[in-house]
Amino acid sequence: MSSVQVAVVTGSNKGIGLAIVRALCKQFPGDVYLTCRDPGRGQAAVAQLQQEGLRPLFHQLDIDDLQSIRALRDFLKEKYGGLDVLVNNAGIAFKVHDTTPFAVQAEVTLKTNFFGTRNVCTELLPLVKPYGRVVNVSSMVSGSALKGCSQELQQKFRSDTITEEELVQLMAKFVEDTKKGVHEKEGWPNTAYGVSKIGVTVLSRIQARLLNEQRKGDHILLNACCPGWVRTDMAGPRATKSPEEGAETPVYLALLPSSADAPHGQFVSDKTVKPW
Repeated sequence: MSSVQVAVVTGSNKGIGLAIVRALCKQFPGDVYLTCRDPGRGQAAVAQLQQEGLRPLFHQLDIDDLQSIRALRDFLKEKYGGLDVLVNNAGIAFKVHDTTPFAVQAEVTLKTNFFGTRNVCTELLPLVKPYGRVVNVSSMVSGSALKGCSQELQQKFRSDTITEEELVQLMAKFVEDTKKGVHEKEGWPNTAYGVSKIGVTVLSRIQARLLNEQRKGDHILLNACCPGWVRTDMAGPRATKSPEEGAETPVYLALLPSSADAPHGQFVSDKTVKPW
């Protein structure tokens, strides 16, 4: 078993994920794994970084596939005895003018962005070593989507005692409500991406709370963050930030020094804790 530190970035063959891997290769004192669904694209991204003189490693990971997540888990356990840095970056978004029915967009978006991310956390968080860092890439849209929720839903999502089970039920309810065509009547905003990222932000708050309760002495810091509006395939060419600029906050959180005890359980944008 290797005593080398290890970092994993999900969905990192392009865009912000690739920029995070690039930055970690330069700054993280250990092995950095670029992961994505398609091994061909992953290997191509690794080759691109190798041409820049960097040394990322590749492991296949499809966050929609539990077997794929567990294969990565077993690999990390066997080779490294755990994990030091996890950046949950993988996510999808439909384009604004996409004509796919909203109920389908809701189901597909939440399957990856919320349920897939949650599955990665369920399998990999127990592997995180003392002084480990976990970064869940959320979005500023989670805040605006939260404001678009009914007062009752806002109260639930802001609660300091909401459980993971309750959050999962709410996310599933949103998908069901869109299928029935009653999501607005039920107090939901009209953005599947926004609701999926509410889920990621609230999940992060819950996970941080559980770490405090169950592993207080391990000094693990876990946060959600917003990379900003970044020029990627997802956000389009008009966005204000480059992928490198978008990677700054996730990388900052991934590399918080071992002496740090904060931020933890926060929503961070531009390296600054924002109110939730």
